[in-house]
Amino acid sequence: MADLARLTDLIEPEARALGLDLVRVKMMASEAGEGGQALQIMAEDPATGQMIIDQCAALSRRVSDRLDALEEAGDELIEGAYHLEVSSPGIDRPLTRPKDFANWTGHEAKISLDKSAPGQRTFRGILRGINGDIVTIIDNKAGETALPLADIHSAKLVLTDELIAATKPLDTTGAEDIVEVEEKVED
Repeated sequence: MADLARLTDLIEPEARALGLDLVRVKMMASEAGEGGQALQIMAEDPATGQMIIDQCAALSRRVSDRLDALEEAGDELIEGAYHLEVSSPGIDRPLTRPKDFANWTGHEAKISLDKSAPGQRTFRGILRGINGDIVTIIDNKAGETALPLADIHSAKLVLTDELIAATKPLDTTGAEDIVEVEEKVED
């Protein structure tokens, strides 16, 4: 099993060197269909909240070189085969840092608490923000609810028309060339 805290400590300076903020470091089952695992890194340009392809590639190279150098020196941080996934957090982004809960106040979010939390553990509704270490959400069922940040297992924005309107892509080059094709459904 990988030490995520140590990986984060190694990856964060590489992101900062490129002017990026680290959003999340996570080990997950590989979606490449080959089994194994993936080291997922999400980062963003603090000025835009996004990351363009050149920034993804630069961060991927820096992290890969750093991990390879450590492995060659005998310091294996991730057991077994894995692949590296570097991306922007996307529109329906995960909320992982206190500033995420503040920046996305007013948008719909889904929050899941740790299994050890008593009572309702899944909340979905309008994010009201964060005050200290307490996140407030107006849950669709429970109403306004205060959640300790330490109890949050995962949180992410929900894709809505309002979120799409609030998020403008950095580069839409080629978008005008996209052709939609209707698929025929055979009976």
